[in-house]
Amino acid sequence: MAGRNTKVTYEGMKETMDIVFKECQEARNAGQKEYAHDENNAFANFERIAHDIDIDRERILWVYAMKHRDGIASYLKGHKSQREDVRGRIKDLIVYLCLLRGMIDENELSSKS
Repeated sequence: MAGRNTKVTYEGMKETMDIVFKECQEARNAGQKEYAHDENNAFANFERIAHDIDIDRERILWVYAMKHRDGIASYLKGHKSQREDVRGRIKDLIVYLCLLRGMIDENELSSKS
């Protein structure tokens, strides 16, 4: 590997982002089937738990997201051997942030109705 350029190029980063976004879409699709149990409500699982413990769905989502954020922080602090690969945690955090964006958009649309 000596002398080989290991820097990620613009094109290399574009390819990485394409892979990550594809993985995120696949994870979201699988999660919808596994957790939501409702094709007409992407947030059904968060709403069920929110109802059960009487807090809003966004806070439920945030708890789930922070678990992955903590795993990423541990990785950055040197804890490389984790139950889940850090790339999976990054993907999951991105998916949760996209779901949060969807909740925010839905809340704003509902408030305008």
